[in-house]
Amino acid sequence: MPTTPSAVRTARETAEQALTEWGVGVCHPTVGPALLILSELVTNAVRHAAGRSPQTTVVYAAGEDCLVFAVHDRHPYRPPLYGAVTGAGAGGLATVMELTLGLGGTAVVRGDADGKGKSIWITLPL
Repeated sequence: MPTTPSAVRTARETAEQALTEWGVGVCHPTVGPALLILSELVTNAVRHAAGRSPQTTVVYAAGEDCLVFAVHDRHPYRPPLYGAVTGAGAGGLATVMELTLGLGGTAVVRGDADGKGKSIWITLPL
């Protein structure tokens, strides 16, 4: 999708639709925090990567016991996710990590093979 402010709403609505199709109701205790995490990550892509990454990609997957999603952009900066927890980061990324870890989930940044982009992968238990 285009790396514009409307991407946040599009990503969130698409996630809600996918979760519903997969039988994970919006009342599930993981869904609200997951949607907030997703919104924060897409917002970060819009704020910080739009100049170098006109497109942002969001990947969604779910299994019996977990929800996985990733936000990909073509900006080379790879934020230190766990630094956000220890005080080196602030704002949205700190919220992402607090929610992810609070739910017993994991977060990882994976760089593109060419070093010119990255994906932030979130895995949350269901």
